[in-house]
Amino acid sequence: MTQYFDLMLRAIAVYVFIIIAIRLFGKKELTQLSVIDLVFILLISNAVQNAMVGPDTSLQGGLVAAGALFITNYILKKLIYKFQSVGKLIQGEPITLIYNGLPQKKNLERAGFTISDLEAAVREHGVESIEKVDLAMLEVDGNISVLSEDFKKRTHKKRIHKTLGSMGD
Repeated sequence: MTQYFDLMLRAIAVYVFIIIAIRLFGKKELTQLSVIDLVFILLISNAVQNAMVGPDTSLQGGLVAAGALFITNYILKKLIYKFQSVGKLIQGEPITLIYNGLPQKKNLERAGFTISDLEAAVREHGVESIEKVDLAMLEVDGNISVLSEDFKKRTHKKRIHKTLGSMGD
């Protein structure tokens, strides 16, 4: 029984380590996986496998480690949901990248983004340049949200279209 308890503790320790490492190295790593990022994730998982299960490569050992990870993940999500301070500690807070068409240089540095990264993210949202962005945020999940005058126009057109469409009913 202590063998399985040891497996659980090791799996949880690796889980916590990976969360801390991702938190320290930034959310940018979560946005879009490049080939380098994918290889990195595969190698990290391979590197920590032995740390989790040690010499126990049995089915039971693997299931105990996986079960410990599922339970730890569930508990952590509940804590994040229930306590905002835990969420901020683990996930961080959204970071403003662009405000009124101006890149926020300190925040870009903090998030590890270059102007090229920002321009690419803006284009992915259908906006041709940073200057046309009202607000761009790096969200806690690593995604970038972009709001622009174009967004407002599209939303406003949809509302007008829906309103005019419902008038005919």
